[in-house]
Amino acid sequence: MTDRLADRVARQIIEHVRARALPEGAHLAAQELADLFKVSRAPVTAALRALEQTGAVRSIPNRGFFVAAADAVPLPPEGRDGEDDLYNAIVDQRLAETLPDKVSENELMRHFGVTRARLQRTLAQIADEGWVERLPGHGWQFSTTLHTAESYEQAYRFRGMIETQALLQPGYKVVPEELARLRAEQQGLLDGTIDALPRARLFELNSGFHETIISWSGNPFFLDSLRRINRLRRLIEFRVTGDRSRLDQQCREHLALLDMLERGDLLIAAEFMRGHLVHALAVKERALQRLTE
Repeated sequence: MTDRLADRVARQIIEHVRARALPEGAHLAAQELADLFKVSRAPVTAALRALEQTGAVRSIPNRGFFVAAADAVPLPPEGRDGEDDLYNAIVDQRLAETLPDKVSENELMRHFGVTRARLQRTLAQIADEGWVERLPGHGWQFSTTLHTAESYEQAYRFRGMIETQALLQPGYKVVPEELARLRAEQQGLLDGTIDALPRARLFELNSGFHETIISWSGNPFFLDSLRRINRLRRLIEFRVTGDRSRLDQQCREHLALLDMLERGDLLIAAEFMRGHLVHALAVKERALQRLTE
């Protein structure tokens, strides 16, 4: 686990408390937060202990952590300038296919000219994100990801099928607290954080938005399929988010979709979702074409 990851989770916890308007004394269950933010319990526990030092939360022995005064605590800093250069270099070289699937720590240290401690911190972050895993000894294996424009298009077209159909399931039911969180996240981006956030955080917010919406279908197979696609497309998505000019419109479309879902206009929302994904694919395919010319 990295300090950077714990800082990011601390910020997410504060955003979560504020978006849901959790009252003082509300229980913050570590496992529930870990599931929500798609990380292990370790960074959640570290984040909660850090927030306890700020007065945002308090702990009770043998009972866990509870909301104290989150509204009075500034959000932990998070900025694009703080991106890890080593992390970005690994992303870029994986996309360029200049790093093998299996590699030792010694090879990576020599290749990037970094210390073992720094390398391990960055690899721990990548492992938490799900695209590398530790092998016995000092080896690491990168996960399979989408690399070509053709596979990227196929993934998007599959998303168009499952995400629209999820909205039309008989048991589809919006979770108000989660909808409020998504709305707060998207509004926060519009209010000025789009240009500041690291690529990984932007990806998490966007993929988390779509995963939460599809989870309301009540069908775990839809959600499992989308999560798998999101893991596969993470790196190629980094390649096409250098230009953030469309992200403002993306957030506005997300907010419009939430309004439709809140009103129960599921047929209209499904058609809107289809158009949203078709347009996003067209924009990103143009970006990929420019990068490969």
